[in-house]
Amino acid sequence: MTIDLAALPRDFLWGTATSAYQIEGAVAEDGRSPSIWDTFSHTPGKIAGGDHGDVACDHYHRWREDIGLMNRLGVNAYRMSVAWPRVVPGGDGPVNPKGLDFYDQLVDGLLESGITPSVTLYHWDLPQALQDRGGWPERETAEHFAGYASAVAERLGDRVTHWATLNEPLCSAWIGHLEGAMAPGLTDLTAAVRASYHLLLGHGLAVRAIRAAAPRAKIGIVNNLSTVRPATDHPEDVAAARRMDGHTNRWWLDPVHGRGFPADMREVYGVELPEKHDDSATIAAPLDWLGLNYYFPATVADDPDGPVPHARSVRRDGVQRTAMDWEVDPSGIETLLLRLTDEYGARRLYVTENGSAYPDVVRPDGSVDDPERQAYLTGHLAACASAARQGAPLAGYFAWSLLDNFEWAYGYDKRFGLVHVDYRTQARTIKGAGRHYAEIVRRHREGVARAA
Repeated sequence: MTIDLAALPRDFLWGTATSAYQIEGAVAEDGRSPSIWDTFSHTPGKIAGGDHGDVACDHYHRWREDIGLMNRLGVNAYRMSVAWPRVVPGGDGPVNPKGLDFYDQLVDGLLESGITPSVTLYHWDLPQALQDRGGWPERETAEHFAGYASAVAERLGDRVTHWATLNEPLCSAWIGHLEGAMAPGLTDLTAAVRASYHLLLGHGLAVRAIRAAAPRAKIGIVNNLSTVRPATDHPEDVAAARRMDGHTNRWWLDPVHGRGFPADMREVYGVELPEKHDDSATIAAPLDWLGLNYYFPATVADDPDGPVPHARSVRRDGVQRTAMDWEVDPSGIETLLLRLTDEYGARRLYVTENGSAYPDVVRPDGSVDDPERQAYLTGHLAACASAARQGAPLAGYFAWSLLDNFEWAYGYDKRFGLVHVDYRTQARTIKGAGRHYAEIVRRHREGVARAA
């Protein structure tokens, strides 16, 4: 399979992505307070292998080495997240200077290496202090998020122009408050719906706060979306697919585009939203770009007695799967990029995460060859280029992830990195997929240079 690199813009951002809790470690250093993920990961039975993020990849101390790895990959962008409990340990109130100092140095180091920093303000690590006061189901959490966003933008906004408010609010609300498989580990539909509302309200409030502190900021939100297909053409399954699309996609896209929360899903949830008269305009604050995280499609059947959205996933036989047991379907990323363009009028799009976990094998010489991950990269980048050729305003791609890391409830068992991490020694080794990605980046740049 070939990638139509000529379909991608000359100034395309070729990046990698990480998040703070998954790589930083240093959870009790320099004034950082516990987050909900510190609490959740130290709760027995919640994380595979009893793992936690106390050390993770020790990026807090090894960030210079990790920038060096980015240079070796040839990327020109890096999507990182800021840890709220490192910057505002109490969730609101005093800002921790040492916490901001770390990100200040990191941003400077990236820029000195010619790498554009793309900063995500919330990648799930709510300060435990705010969870103790009710967390995202409470309106005050959205307001405190805006205050934290303002503090970070005031410090970094003279150099950082690329900002995301939230990463995958679906995971925070549905998986964290409804399914209980992520922090804070609740199984409460009312709390989940209220959390979903306040996450998007916090997003809108943060957009305003960032623009006030950093007028040059280009701001977006990052959603994980899936293509959804019915398991059969029976009307019940078709309706179930519509509900799953609402649960996974429309609930998160419609409000930020001024369409309000989908009426059909309000009926499915049966929970009164904690809305006020002016919230809809705040949630739909104008955006400069949209971020798409894509990993797999969904095939669903009607499940009237199951939990909302009363649709169950159906496993398709005979399809390739990753170590996460996720179906590999590059066409899904193309479909979603075109949907965001055509249905939602996106003016600028980034694939902010896309990647795959496979059981890596370290050879006797220390190298890691991962042909499945390389094929995954090629297939999905080819689909991205195809979408761009058809008019999707795709401006960048961030591979998930730079490093093997703490993979949430899966602990350290699942490896997504372009760079292998030996968690015992913290030694980093660029995998075959990392070299493959670097070659794709190099070929695009050479094509741009020839066309100049």
